[in-house]
Amino acid sequence: MSGFSPAFQRLGAALAAVVLQQQETLAEFLPREDWSADLTARTYTSGGVTVRVSLLGSYAARERTWLWGWANPQFGDDHPSVEPTLVIRGLGERLGIPEFTTPEIDLSWYTGPAGHGGELIAMAAGGVLGGGGYIGAGYDGGSAYLHVDDPQAPPAAWDPVPVPRLLTNAVSLFPHHPQLTLARLLSHHRVPFRETAGLTEARLPGGGVARARFDDLGRFMDWHAEHPAPAAPRTPVTP
Repeated sequence: MSGFSPAFQRLGAALAAVVLQQQETLAEFLPREDWSADLTARTYTSGGVTVRVSLLGSYAARERTWLWGWANPQFGDDHPSVEPTLVIRGLGERLGIPEFTTPEIDLSWYTGPAGHGGELIAMAAGGVLGGGGYIGAGYDGGSAYLHVDDPQAPPAAWDPVPVPRLLTNAVSLFPHHPQLTLARLLSHHRVPFRETAGLTEARLPGGGVARARFDDLGRFMDWHAEHPAPAAPRTPVTP
């Protein structure tokens, strides 16, 4: 494999902004200090906080390959930390996404803005599962990627302010469908919107309208939010 498949790129584009926002929320909740993990018990502990996790896969830095947890001989389909992730492989089979069904993926070709290609696979996989986000747990020679499946991890809340930053960062990683990236973020937060060629218009919670413009090549240009003016205070009537 040299380059991600179109199906993976489209799915990644749809999920990227949602995942990036959830990662920011997870970072505020879960301290990144000395950590320990017990994958049989499905626990990850850092800074005195313990969350339930499952194993997505691992990235080997020297080989530059991604290995799914279900393909790792130390784990396999029946391992308690792997079983919750098998829906990803099933989705890959249904939608024809080879990155989700190939046991070990050569990512030596990747030269994009992410630290390595395994980050993008972890992002897409975490986005499919939803939940609290994912953790890159470094070890000698690479990183294991764990999905946080714990109700104590808070979901990201809607906020129109970081939308342009989230969209810009998401599109830098999955650049092919920017309007889809925004549409999925709005849908995730149940923000009503409508799309036309080069324009997405959203009706903001609490009133107001936001508009995102895209150029003729589909590239994100800008985001402008208009909030309703506050109501003027009523003048008391003196009898």
